[in-house]
Amino acid sequence: LVPSVVLMNPPFSASPLIEGRHAAATFEHIRASLARLRNGGRLVAITGENFSPTVNSWRRSFERLQEQGRLVFTASLARGFFARHGTSVESRLSVFDKTPSENPKEFVAGFGPVADLSELLAQVQREIPPRASLAAAVGYSDKPIQVGVRSTAKRFTPIIEPRRAAPRLAFAESAHRNAVALPSPSPRAEIVELACECRDWKAPEGGALSAGLYEPYAVQSISIDGAKPHPTTLVQSAAMASVAPPKPSYRPHLPKSVIESGRLSDAQLESVIYAGEAHSDLLAGAFLVTESFDTVSVAPDDAEKAVRFRRGYYLGDGTGAGKGRQVAGVVLDNWLKGRRKALWISKSDKLCEDAQRDWSALGQEKLQIVPQSRFKQGAPIKLSEGILFTTYATLRSDERRGRDGAVKASRLSQIIDWLGADFDGVIVFDEAHALANAAGDKGERGEKTASQQGRAGLRLQNALPGARVLYVSATGATTVANLAYATRLGLWGSTDMPFATRADFVVAMEAGGIAAMEVLARDLKSLGLYASRALSYAGVEVEMLEHPLSVEQIRIYDAYAGAFEIIHNNLTAALEAANITGEGGRAYNRNAKAAARSAFESNKQRFFNHLITAMKVPSLIASIERDLEAGHSAVIQIVSTSEALMERRLAEIPSSEWGDLSCDITPRE
Repeated sequence: LVPSVVLMNPPFSASPLIEGRHAAATFEHIRASLARLRNGGRLVAITGENFSPTVNSWRRSFERLQEQGRLVFTASLARGFFARHGTSVESRLSVFDKTPSENPKEFVAGFGPVADLSELLAQVQREIPPRASLAAAVGYSDKPIQVGVRSTAKRFTPIIEPRRAAPRLAFAESAHRNAVALPSPSPRAEIVELACECRDWKAPEGGALSAGLYEPYAVQSISIDGAKPHPTTLVQSAAMASVAPPKPSYRPHLPKSVIESGRLSDAQLESVIYAGEAHSDLLAGAFLVTESFDTVSVAPDDAEKAVRFRRGYYLGDGTGAGKGRQVAGVVLDNWLKGRRKALWISKSDKLCEDAQRDWSALGQEKLQIVPQSRFKQGAPIKLSEGILFTTYATLRSDERRGRDGAVKASRLSQIIDWLGADFDGVIVFDEAHALANAAGDKGERGEKTASQQGRAGLRLQNALPGARVLYVSATGATTVANLAYATRLGLWGSTDMPFATRADFVVAMEAGGIAAMEVLARDLKSLGLYASRALSYAGVEVEMLEHPLSVEQIRIYDAYAGAFEIIHNNLTAALEAANITGEGGRAYNRNAKAAARSAFESNKQRFFNHLITAMKVPSLIASIERDLEAGHSAVIQIVSTSEALMERRLAEIPSSEWGDLSCDITPRE
């Protein structure tokens, strides 16, 4: 849509993604509208009174606006101008023409304050110049723009239908010749119950598996109508391939287009089905939860305030299997069933964009995923529905006192209050291994206390017994004890498993070793509580890229090696000069001596790692250029970027030097 006229009343100081005030909202809306406006078009806006080029804080912004469109009229409106409409805020009427100003730093004279409409009309007719000629239209439709609605249960998502290019806008034949034709509603997006049939599974070749570590993966116990195969080959371990999951009775609801287009493959749809199957069941037994949500104890089924916990599901797919889309599929299934609140927890707030990407890939509005950081701690979350995204670091934030002395509730309490005690929607623990050590453990150096975010994760699960918990991680736990966060799998504490307590479970698993863990994963799959697939490396070829060192690079390496050799040979003397060691190498301070030698060796390794990497870059760039010329894609993995060190160095640079940055974050410093 490229309009020739824009009439707008932008928000004075509000933003859709920021809780509180946002002073630049008016400017950003007008700038965006000018960018959309057709060349020669006109924009008329009612804004706050202070949005004027005569206000020092806005002058630079108006200069930027005049690079797009010229300000041709501005007049302040008296406080009572809109009193009949229930507001007495001082306002301003501004008019822009989409013709760049010859001198963006020069502005028209302003008028006002104008007290009534007749006076304003007289000034408009007298001062505003005639409209500029419009530029040739590009991409206009010969039909009205069809704006419809897509129904997803109770929420409607706009649909913009495609248009054909034509030189003009079409208008409706009506009593009002200038009225734009009203569109007819677009057909609703078809929501269907996923159709699948259960089947008996047998291992290939009469039940015999190959002798390899991995087996090709295929959906085993069900056949999904219309589902597309996964775009790449998936594999699973031989132990996991030896069993099949149970035949499910659960049928999710999803948009038909998601299934037919393959946005969720058959393997991903299988996860959505089995997650729903697990969430349809409750763990055996009843439990009592303390008010702090820290402790859970077994109770009789008829005990007062006893609760039952809903069973969870663990998605353990490796990188590339599309865990994000599977999570979005589980949330969407529940969304379409009327559960319009969900919680998505991950390691970093930067992953919110990934979550929004996966959600929008299924045809949903990405802004329905809202970061918890939008809401101040202690303030209520004002969302009637939506997907709240938060991080484990935020989840562990304790209550604190504000500047006014008032106690601000913890972030965990803020989430629980928003979801409600009877919440039965989805809670996603993405990168769930970040909850490791949720219950403490014995380490090589004694007892290890439970991690704060691990305990917060347990409190959240204890506080919301009806929640549909989905654990997501390719590396669920490095040790058996680190599975303490996965209480909803029912591995201990219920009659579903033979372990009365978590300690009994840990002891049994550690006694069985790796074999016991493999059997556990296999059994969880056979119960329909766990899936673990990975991309196949079949057909992947590995070729070493050799970089021949030039004479200059050898000289540089030898020079630095000689410098470190001098430091190494004189390190003892330096420690004596610093009074860390005495004659004969006797240490006055063993800790200081160990720290000094450790710092030297670690910096030496870091330096030569940087040096060797830098020397290999020319060959790497040449190889990438050859691959690109051959029509291939180059995937580059960057590790050990020293980002934290870079941020510290940048923070030390005064603002006066920002125009000409010069900083060194290499070991050469």
